[in-house]
Amino acid sequence: MSDEPTKGTPSMISALQWSTLFVCALVALFRTPSALRGENRSLFGVFALATFAVMLSIESNYTVIDAWLGSHNYANLLLRFVIYGTVLLAGYKIARGFGHPTTVPLLLGPVGLSVLAVIALATIVPFLMANTAGTSVGMAAIPDQSEDNRQLIRLYTAAGRLYPAYVAGCLLPATVGAMRSRLPGLVRSGAAVLSVGAAAMILLVFGELLPGPLVFLQYFISSTAVLGLVAGLALIWLGRVAARRGSRNYPSLADAHRAPGQENIAAEEL
Repeated sequence: MSDEPTKGTPSMISALQWSTLFVCALVALFRTPSALRGENRSLFGVFALATFAVMLSIESNYTVIDAWLGSHNYANLLLRFVIYGTVLLAGYKIARGFGHPTTVPLLLGPVGLSVLAVIALATIVPFLMANTAGTSVGMAAIPDQSEDNRQLIRLYTAAGRLYPAYVAGCLLPATVGAMRSRLPGLVRSGAAVLSVGAAAMILLVFGELLPGPLVFLQYFISSTAVLGLVAGLALIWLGRVAARRGSRNYPSLADAHRAPGQENIAAEEL
């Protein structure tokens, strides 16, 4: 979502982006009735934010919104912080849902908030220092291509990938642990898909190291990260729905990690 489509691949990348948007929007749509009933609205918020982020990363949508904001790529800065909000909210839900004791403080404790503040500054400062005039999705084709300006854009782009990678790294122990738990199959499958998405978020940090002909792979990695997050949470939600309709009570996700006799505490985080 962060770079211009490379020559020879624009149609493929566009199809990938629109397909990702369709999946995100469909999941958000299916979750809407539950949200309107007041059931776990924050989960719907994750799906809605993810849908908006993918929508904003598509060139035709980006161009319209950035023109409304003044054609200085403020739409890109908005996209960065929408992504930060999405992964933070999703990370909190996943950590609480899987009952992983150390992850929530790493996200919302002093360390987590400090990381967020530092990365937010590292995102804003290069953006404000750079000459960002001229709408360009991914900011790879802005008119000012001076070396200093390109360096600032690289710093801005790199900073934008750090926070999702940090959250993903915090979540991997929880999702991998859930894969090995006694949770229902759909929930464990959701945890596996979340793990793939988290791994993709981490890999995206190294996207700038790809040689020129392979730069387009960043789009596949980015879509894998988004779809992994959305599809993983959707599978967990479906697992809860299926279990509730079964003959037995569904234990909380956290209960799967509790000792025998401690499974009666209900959690509704996911």
